[in-house]
Order: sequence, then structure tokens, then C-alpha cells
Amino acid sequence: MDRFILTPYFLDEPLPELEALTGPGWQMNRGGSPGPDQRARMSALHEALAGRVERALQAGDRPVSIAGDCCASIGMAAGMQRAGIDPHLIWFDAHGDFNTWETTPSGFVGGMPLAMLVGRGEQAMPQSVGLSPLSEERIILTDARDLDPGEADALRVSRVTHLPRVTDLLDFPIPDGPILVHFDTDVVDPVHAPAMSYPAPGGASLEQLTKTFRHLAGTGRVSGASLSSWNPRLEGSALSARVCMQLLQILLGE
Repeated sequence: MDRFILTPYFLDEPLPELEALTGPGWQMNRGGSPGPDQRARMSALHEALAGRVERALQAGDRPVSIAGDCCASIGMAAGMQRAGIDPHLIWFDAHGDFNTWETTPSGFVGGMPLAMLVGRGEQAMPQSVGLSPLSEERIILTDARDLDPGEADALRVSRVTHLPRVTDLLDFPIPDGPILVHFDTDVVDPVHAPAMSYPAPGGASLEQLTKTFRHLAGTGRVSGASLSSWNPRLEGSALSARVCMQLLQILLGE
């Protein structure tokens, strides 16, 4: 069965509006701490999430993480590693999340998690949960239509596979083995899901994402899913929640 784990935070800031999503059997991850800085507070959340993910997998359940930002994928990946799973990672995002402190024009740590996962740039948070860097060859980034210049250069020379259209996955030979899917909801065209803090024009249509998620679900190998949510404080949040949660259910094969 699917084990939903909700972390109602954006980075280290509480986002209690997400708690309205909670369904029967959902686990609430409020394992934060009043740490000395943002990274320490986020790491406390990631550690608690990693433990919940590990226990879900050990119980034979599939972990489904829902959080307000993409950095929660660090806890998700760490929990899978602790359970002995080394998944291929498929990352759906309007952005690359491949910045480091050297490339970021904004200093926004929320634009760095994919780089962190492969051992680039900021490593305090991955190291705090004992995460071994993921192999770039085992990662597929799809869409990423809005890239910062230095981030784009880093991706170009990396071993990450970048598929610019989500439907490219329909014909891509996905390797054998377990799959972790990260779904940043801003990959959806903002016409369909407008409540995004960092919207990018264009993007995948509902039809394209439905086809692609059904294809992935049909592999029977999605061993975990991580969703980075819309902003529940923005106009259009109800529509965005409905659309994105329906897409998540398709990815989970339901």
C-alpha cells in the first residue's frame, strides 16, 4: 500500500495550509527542531522524513512524500538508501534545481536539491542524513524549461540525462530496477495549475503528464514518489491542488 507522508513546510518555514490534504492513514512529519540556522532546521525535517520512508519500505509499503519544497527529496532519497534501495531518479520540474553556491544568481537553496543529491555544491544537508551521492547516470531530468545560465552549463557537462519534454519519456529506454519519481508541480503548465511561487511560462499539459505518468506507473517499478507542492497561499490553490493530486494518483497507478 502507499504510505503518504506530509511535511507541511516550505524549507524550514511551517506551511500549515498543506495539512488540509491529510487523508486516512497519512503520517505527519513535523520532526523539525529550533536549530541554529536554516540548514540545521531543514536537516531535522529531512532526518525525520528519512526515518519514516525507511520504516515504510521495511513494512512493505511504498512511501509517498508530499512537502512544500524540493529539498525534502533529500530525506526521501536517504530513507530509500537506508532501506537498501538504490533507485533511478526521474525528476519532473520547470527548473533544473542544479544550482550550487557558485552558480546561483539568487542564493536560493530551493534551487539546489538535485545538485545536492549528486554530491555537487551544498553538502551539509545530504551529509546530515547520511546520504551517499546519487550517480548522475541514474538520473533523468525532464522539462527544466527555466534554467539559470550557470546551472544550464553545469547540466550540459554533467552525466544527467535531460529530456526537454515530459513525453520524451514515453520512448526513452528506462533502465531496469526501482524508480523514485520526484514531481515538482510547477512542471504543469500554469494555465492548469496557477498557484506556483516560481511559475514558468509554458510547460507540460495535463494530457502530456497523464500519458507520461500512466506509462511510468505501468512499469510497476515506481518504488517511491516525492511531490513538491503548489503554494496554498496563492490564488488558484484549490484548482492547483485538485489537478496535481489527480496527477499524483495517476503516477501511483490509482
